[in-house]
Amino acid sequence: MIQRELLGSAQVPGGERLDLYRHDADFMIVLGHNELMSTRRWGSEVALAEMALDRLPHAAAPHLLIGGYGMGFTLRAALARMGSGGRVTVAELVPEIVEWARGPMAELAAGCLDDHRVTLRMGDVSTAIRERPHAWDAILLDVDNGPDGLVRAENDALYSPQGLRAARHALRPGGVLAIWSAAPDPAFARRLGKSGFEVDEVSVSARIGGKGPRHTIWFATPP
Repeated sequence: MIQRELLGSAQVPGGERLDLYRHDADFMIVLGHNELMSTRRWGSEVALAEMALDRLPHAAAPHLLIGGYGMGFTLRAALARMGSGGRVTVAELVPEIVEWARGPMAELAAGCLDDHRVTLRMGDVSTAIRERPHAWDAILLDVDNGPDGLVRAENDALYSPQGLRAARHALRPGGVLAIWSAAPDPAFARRLGKSGFEVDEVSVSARIGGKGPRHTIWFATPP
């Protein structure tokens, strides 16, 4: 039996420890006993980008903000859909996540962080949201485990009424706030509506091809 190999660990600022493992040809990032992301299940991360861009039919060259690089599935899906005029800013809080992307997972990353359309910003995505009003055609958040966070207590502010209002203010007219979650959260869906968004909740498969557990994505648009 092939054993998991620990490749590295990272302390999330103000939060928990993450571990990067390799098991045969697969990688996984783990918090304790919780597998947060892996190369075996990435369908919903791709859907986060593709479905958000599908909701921007009039944005020929969209400017996207992605909160959380993860393993880069959302970023690569966005780049594959956008033309040469599109731009993506990736806000990543944990330096080791980027080091892993450029190191043991470089083949998986496929140079996406060096694409001329990409700006990598180290730090909390909430800062990027608050400092630039009406700057983004879409904000894609795959931070923590969704609104019910596991990794970092400060992430709760991102999904608070104040955080959601800040995200709405940061969107351009016709923009989309897309939020990934490991599970449905009716209370959060109601909070989105009370924050001035029209909400479309979509259940998507964790795996390409429709297999595996289901994840939730909310697509929120100002009326």
